[in-house]
Amino acid sequence: MPEPTQSLPPGSLEPQRALEHIRPSGIQETQGFGWNKEPESGSRVEFELEEVAERAVSTRKHVFAHFIVGNTYPYTVADWVADIKLAASQDIDGFVLNVGGDSWQKQRSADCFAAAKKLSTTTKFSLFFSFDMTSIPGSAATDVQFLRDYITPNYNSGVMFRQPATNHIVVSTFGGEYSTFGQGSMESGWAYLKSELNKITPIFLIPAFFISPSRLPSIAAIDGAFNWDGGWPIKLSASSPRNEIVNAALDSDTDYIRALTHGARSYMAAVSPWFFTHYGPNTYNKNWMYRGDDWLFVRRWQQLIAMRDHVDMVQIISWNDYGESHYIGPIEGAQPNSHAWVDGYPHIAWLYLNRYFMKAFQTGTYPAITKDQIFLWARPHPRDASSPDPVPRPTNYQLTDDVAWMVVFATAAATVDAYTTNTNKVSFAVKAGMSKLSFPLLADGGMKAVMVRNGAVVAECNPTTYRFESRPGVYNFNTLVAMSS
Repeated sequence: MPEPTQSLPPGSLEPQRALEHIRPSGIQETQGFGWNKEPESGSRVEFELEEVAERAVSTRKHVFAHFIVGNTYPYTVADWVADIKLAASQDIDGFVLNVGGDSWQKQRSADCFAAAKKLSTTTKFSLFFSFDMTSIPGSAATDVQFLRDYITPNYNSGVMFRQPATNHIVVSTFGGEYSTFGQGSMESGWAYLKSELNKITPIFLIPAFFISPSRLPSIAAIDGAFNWDGGWPIKLSASSPRNEIVNAALDSDTDYIRALTHGARSYMAAVSPWFFTHYGPNTYNKNWMYRGDDWLFVRRWQQLIAMRDHVDMVQIISWNDYGESHYIGPIEGAQPNSHAWVDGYPHIAWLYLNRYFMKAFQTGTYPAITKDQIFLWARPHPRDASSPDPVPRPTNYQLTDDVAWMVVFATAAATVDAYTTNTNKVSFAVKAGMSKLSFPLLADGGMKAVMVRNGAVVAECNPTTYRFESRPGVYNFNTLVAMSS
């Protein structure tokens, strides 16, 4: 039976209205497809230069990065200290520690808590757990003990994140819709789990169940929900119409917000820069991608900023999930056999790009742009290139385009010149503010961007190791991300 049509509560925003509620002082969006000329008529150009007098309610919001503890086998406390310092330096509020069924992950988590406590006098940084219920057993009542063993030693550490309104520690999951904890149903199972953990300390349960949002109101135990898939256009396929592929809709938030509003529950949204995984059937048998084009990371942030009154927390997916290519932290630790498409493809520049938009979500106001800066990313080979790779092209590889994506921050009007060779150039006139730009890649070429003002170079991004390889050794739909100094 179809669900009845419901309206969002007064003051809500549909996702497509990103930028209408909060916006920086300048935005330009341009795609260039010609050389040595200004963008032609028909290019996508959007200017939003007026100041907005009314902004969203400036309640402080929290943003966390999803951290795969399963990739930290060789980590020491010093490694955790370094990661926490780096994340905190970019104003991320904390890590969501994804823990699975491996027993050694308990000690690595303990090391993370030790590192956070060590830094707590100078660095405010919080932690909470996301239990990977695809790996952790949850069929018997005794399986509660696994989760209890993580909560008990850490709940009173002083660094566990507590939901501000209730002061309860936050607990999340990846999956869990099949977990019953011996109670006969998912709903009663999680009620039992919560009652058991509440004996230790009150918890604020905000899981990522992979179910229809329409079921959420019937799950009494939850205090909210995390929309794990909300940051990617997961409904697209190779047969989708082109007009649905470009600037693909990210429109699942509304269903969650409607469902959670009935119980005044919290909504945690996802933001992610990319998704590509390339495991053959002899390993994890995961080989697909989502379209990360059209400045996905930036567009998703703009959308969440526009609807921040209805989003309580955001989780960045991810800090270190190398297997799915959406890491924004450094490449370190123990990769899950993903070296073929990760090594040599740093994403750390996304961490620095993230801060501008994240701060706008956290505070309700975009930071001032005080430095000319260029961010640039692209895939390593043409979409249709052939490779001797025994693992075939990923499912839905046809969704991506052979384009370099660029975001620039300009303190004043300037020209941005983008190169794929020394002679192939496309130029963009940008105004003060943030601009989203793009240009086509050239087989066996590179990528470089220069910002010029009054005849002087004020920013340059030149990833010299990058080459758009026409004959790749493996199918790699990851991306190299670079930034100006």
